[in-house]
Amino acid sequence: MDRETRIAWLVDHYRRPRHQGKLEDADVQVPGGNPGCGDVVTLYLQAEVGEDRVAAVSFEGVGCTLSQAAASILAERVNRQQPTFEEVLAFSYEEMLDLLGRDIAASRPRCATLALGTLKAAVKAVEMNRKLRAAGHTDEKIRELRRAIAAQAEATGLVLGEGAEQAALAGAAPLPDFLLVP
Repeated sequence: MDRETRIAWLVDHYRRPRHQGKLEDADVQVPGGNPGCGDVVTLYLQAEVGEDRVAAVSFEGVGCTLSQAAASILAERVNRQQPTFEEVLAFSYEEMLDLLGRDIAASRPRCATLALGTLKAAVKAVEMNRKLRAAGHTDEKIRELRRAIAAQAEATGLVLGEGAEQAALAGAAPLPDFLLVP
């Protein structure tokens, strides 16, 4: 696709986002933020029951055209392909830049890859939740454990979980690409 067509495609996804909105049956809800730009994406992921595969994703967010278009494009692709967790985790940031158009996205890689990083964090959260449930932990205990992880990370300058949106909008430290509070 040529540059002009790719730009039109990105703008169309920004103006008419696909799979936007809260996914009611989501197994996890993971916020991600880009403090450098003020972009925020909250990704909702529903896993296939009994399988390490994505059943559905949706997102909510605010931010620049590139970050929101990338979230829409990624959600559309994931919902169409329903990849395994392994495939999601193997999808590289470089591949995301290529998908969006390296000539357009390479100058703002954090904006272009915010949704992918948040999707990877959502997959890791589902995997961790499954392991904790298998070890006999209740959903409440899992929430307690996640709050404790977030509190420990606070001292490092990392922003985890529910405070991620506010931190991104306020320009705080970037989110890590790992387990976040659902």
